[in-house]
Amino acid sequence: MNINLEKDKRKDEKKDEKKFASIFITTFTTIFIAELGDKTQIATLMLSAESGKPTIVFIGSSIALISSTLVGVLIGKWLSNKVSPNRFAFFTGLLMIFISIFLAYDIMKPYI
Repeated sequence: MNINLEKDKRKDEKKDEKKFASIFITTFTTIFIAELGDKTQIATLMLSAESGKPTIVFIGSSIALISSTLVGVLIGKWLSNKVSPNRFAFFTGLLMIFISIFLAYDIMKPYI
């Protein structure tokens, strides 16, 4: 009986490790790709070039990105306690559709 409990405990630990690795890799990859070439990276590039102090720019931009990410994580945690995942996915999809329609209209406005 004691041996079975130890095996179950090891299985749970391996499962947690896989879950952690999966979430970490997904998060890192998503944010890394999303940030490539966006205005934050361009602003950091410009600040580094203008100041000639890339280390200070790196530290400042890293703290800023960490801080804005912390806000997103805290709001996400709060939302996960208030809204069911299905409802959240529905309203997120609705918001994306609304933004897409708005952007499409904004692009097509000169031609209408």
